[in-house]
Amino acid sequence: MTEIPGVILAGGLARRMGGGDKPMRTIAGKTILERVITRLGAQCDGLILNANGDPARFAQFGLPVIADSVSDFPGPLAGILAGLDWMAINRPDTNWMLSTAGDCPFLPRDLVVRLDQERRRQNAELAVAVSDGQTHPVVGLWNVRLREDLRQALVVEGIRKIDRWTSRYPIVAVSWPTEPFDPFFNANTVEDIAEADRLAALDSP
Repeated sequence: MTEIPGVILAGGLARRMGGGDKPMRTIAGKTILERVITRLGAQCDGLILNANGDPARFAQFGLPVIADSVSDFPGPLAGILAGLDWMAINRPDTNWMLSTAGDCPFLPRDLVVRLDQERRRQNAELAVAVSDGQTHPVVGLWNVRLREDLRQALVVEGIRKIDRWTSRYPIVAVSWPTEPFDPFFNANTVEDIAEADRLAALDSP
């Protein structure tokens, strides 16, 4: 376990699956969110969930549920800012925060330590995960001191794309192999859920 806490962006809507909270879909007998929490719980110094609406729907997980800290800015940057704001208030000694999507059930078990090692090695302000040449901008490490810069970008500049904002800072990309499967596989469709059931059998403990 690292000293880095994490925020799980858990408010994704399963529009392509008929609606509802996507992280609450079940894979091989466990919700996607349960799998994410289990995977990160061994790596992070505490977890929080970011989701708008009634927080009671996540009560079973026993984690703080925080809404976006700026209104009318849907999207992952608003959730990341909410996490940074929460850390600044509730964990004032925390300098770094992990963020990840709530619909990635097979996250790497060395996610946090590798991101942290590489950002230290390259003295970067941010670190982001990559697999098969594709960047996963929601999955990364964030310097808490950048939260006011991010607020300015969201509220004043109207920036929504993560990589448009992160390109302003020294950032390191950390790559993971995709065998036996892509650890950043995310479930967006009914077909993805079926594929995730198959992959769960390959996911060694």
